[in-house]
Amino acid sequence: MIDRTRAPAFGQVEQIELIKAKPIVLDNGLKVFTVDGGDQDLIRIEFIFENIVYDASKPLQSYAANTMLNDGTKELSASEIADRIDYYGAFLQTDFSNDQSIVTLYSLNKHLPATLPVVKSIISDSIFPQVELDTFIRNQKQKLSVNLEKNDFLSRKIFNSVLFNNSLYGYDTRAEDYDRLTRIQLQEYFSQAYKPANCTVVVAGKVTDEALSLVDRLFGKNWQGGSSVTPNIFNFYTGSGKEHYIEKADALQSAIRLGNVAINRSHTDFPGMQVLNTILGGYFGSRLMANIREDKGYTYGIGSALVSMKNAGYFFIASEVGADVCTPALDEIHKEIEILKTETVSEQELDLVRNYMLGSMLGGLENAMSHADKFKNIYFSGLGYEYYQNYIQTVRTISALELQALANKYLDWNGMEKVVVGKKN
Repeated sequence: MIDRTRAPAFGQVEQIELIKAKPIVLDNGLKVFTVDGGDQDLIRIEFIFENIVYDASKPLQSYAANTMLNDGTKELSASEIADRIDYYGAFLQTDFSNDQSIVTLYSLNKHLPATLPVVKSIISDSIFPQVELDTFIRNQKQKLSVNLEKNDFLSRKIFNSVLFNNSLYGYDTRAEDYDRLTRIQLQEYFSQAYKPANCTVVVAGKVTDEALSLVDRLFGKNWQGGSSVTPNIFNFYTGSGKEHYIEKADALQSAIRLGNVAINRSHTDFPGMQVLNTILGGYFGSRLMANIREDKGYTYGIGSALVSMKNAGYFFIASEVGADVCTPALDEIHKEIEILKTETVSEQELDLVRNYMLGSMLGGLENAMSHADKFKNIYFSGLGYEYYQNYIQTVRTISALELQALANKYLDWNGMEKVVVGKKN
């Protein structure tokens, strides 16, 4: 009989094998990376463009251009684009981040000759129809109006603004910013950013010779224009640890977000800080969850994260707590940070976190597309696959004393920006 009063023994993950991306350079200089794996007739092709020429007087220019790419080209209307993709059971999406604008196609290989030319059309011939721009502006303003009533949205908006003021990373979007958008702005940005010199293609899934030949024909031989570009570069200051309080007298919950500008993935301390963050608030068994949710009952959830971007990284803790326990919750967060700085983590807790982190990484590598995601993390950070070897080695071997030193180096409560939206009792 199984003794269910005893937890099963666990073994530590020793090694994780990654499918490495293979590089190809097409005739026009376009960089293509392939991650081939799996038997299913499915392929994902991502066109990744660096965000460039940020202009504070036109803060939504790059975001709007990316979002509206599939709203009409010289030959296809928005509905025709959607119908052609849907007819073949494919999926087309655009994504925008602080550093990149991405167009992604998921398709069966056998339908790629019909679906991939649609992508070619939107990244080379988008025209941003005025009627679609008017709809975009109206919808975005309504969405912003609704979101501004949400405490967690407001706290995140204010936090990013005070952390990364006067840059794309932290711009405080207002309704009037949408009103200033014009077709000319979008066409201007499109002509500067959406060209081979500013694009990286990542192909993942069942990568066939026929698929690569089609990519080469459409995007290597028949996509020209544009000189090299200079990606956005931002510089940031170290925070002064101010408190930013937005009162909402009728709030039942208060949104808390606090943190500071920190290191990104290119820094040698980043893997160790990921371990430290996991202990503090990076998974369901973290100290913040155990204290503020399980013990005190102040919240349904609380977490922390270390975020890596191209020009910076940042650390944050976020939660929504009962309005009447906001100040006690902040005190408990402070206490947990100070404990990490003054006391070493037990080996039992550290072993649990090691296994959680390595198991999560291994479990996340379920197909070629997840391996491609790992590649993108390092490639766009200017790193090689040795990063993951170092990451695994750090997780497996970092000591409690090293974690304590990292806590004292990077977790400065007095230097953290602290945002509360709601009531602070």
